[in-house]
Amino acid sequence: MSMRGILMILIVVGLFACKSKPINKNILPINTMKLVMWDILKADEWYTQTAIRDTLHKRLDENFQIYEQVYKIHHITKQQFYSSYKFYETHPDQFKTLIDSVIAVGDRDKVIEKSGPAPIPKNPK
Repeated sequence: MSMRGILMILIVVGLFACKSKPINKNILPINTMKLVMWDILKADEWYTQTAIRDTLHKRLDENFQIYEQVYKIHHITKQQFYSSYKFYETHPDQFKTLIDSVIAVGDRDKVIEKSGPAPIPKNPK
């Protein structure tokens, strides 16, 4: 076999070796996961703020109910969320992308919140 043939085989083997493993179908894609995580963070913030004001009641169960509502809104299960989170935690490059995406969603929400409601367009007659 010629050097050119050996080099070609090594390149092909190298390309297949570097190919990332396909994501498990139970793992939420980053675009879905970022929205779920943002809603979980907002739910945590709401829980924290209301728990501070309402010191007479233990509201831990309510916090978990809020999480269940978030899962329901996004049509996922608790198991899907946690297995996806563990997956991204063990893949630092994808986890960084996920966290950056969550921050971007938060930044967009802040801009929208500061700008107020969208003006109602006037219908020209």
